[in-house]
Amino acid sequence: MKRNLKCLILAALLTPFAAQAQMPQDAIYMNKRQICVAGMYGYSSWNQYWENTLKRENFNIGTHTTQSFMLMPVIGITKRVNVILSLPYVWTSTSAGNLMGQRGIQDASAWLKVKAVQVGGFSVNAVVGGSIPLGSYVPSFLPMSIGLQCRTFTGRLLLNYKEPKTGLYLTAHGSYGWRSNMRIDQDAYQANERVYNTNEVQVPNTYDAAVRLGVQRKGWQTEFWAERSACLNGDNIRRNDMPFPTNNMQATSVGWYAKVQPHNIGVNARVGYVVDGLNVGQSTSYMLGLLYQINFKK
Repeated sequence: MKRNLKCLILAALLTPFAAQAQMPQDAIYMNKRQICVAGMYGYSSWNQYWENTLKRENFNIGTHTTQSFMLMPVIGITKRVNVILSLPYVWTSTSAGNLMGQRGIQDASAWLKVKAVQVGGFSVNAVVGGSIPLGSYVPSFLPMSIGLQCRTFTGRLLLNYKEPKTGLYLTAHGSYGWRSNMRIDQDAYQANERVYNTNEVQVPNTYDAAVRLGVQRKGWQTEFWAERSACLNGDNIRRNDMPFPTNNMQATSVGWYAKVQPHNIGVNARVGYVVDGLNVGQSTSYMLGLLYQINFKK
């Protein structure tokens, strides 16, 4: 996780220790007076997508690419309560056609993760979070837009079991996401087989569920994962038309994640692939991150 100047100054006062970077979808926690900051680069691309259920290419797009850099500090309030913040900078491009990519700061996010129950190696964790748009990007210019310009709020229940001797763990979570209406720079739009004479667009709410099987030992972690994310309602991309924020976007993804962090500095990596979807691109994604953890003295 990426450090700022203040963290660099404070780092000289801190002692080294075995560090554990953690995310809103795992059961790893920072201890009290610990902060981990990550700088993560992401790359995702696709040249085929699902137009409704039709899987197709589009030679006016070629290969669509999304890249991002995200700062994510994680703050240990107690050993059972963590706060996670994130701020991404995103840019898009295509290999063909005349669609201009967008770039800029996307949405600021904050998560609160609480270990509610711990019995042996089994834990029940509650996670709540939300995001607000910060950039001035155009949300309706899909697939080139870097976001949807709507506020979000998500609740997640996360169950985890870790075998103490081997470090083998199994994690499962389910989430519900609320999304606010958004405004577009036009007086009317077409969706759900009708015309709406307004610039306010109702964006579908979402859900997701995932399972992760991996091993976590001192200084390293690796896992395989599968995830399903979808809108609760919405329409489909019309034939030979552009996507729109009202679309019912669904994706089933699989992938691998690993982290090596023997002391306060570490790296992590992630690979994902969309195996099935609706109104989304069949993307392959990569992430590489630099982690830096700080242990404040009492």
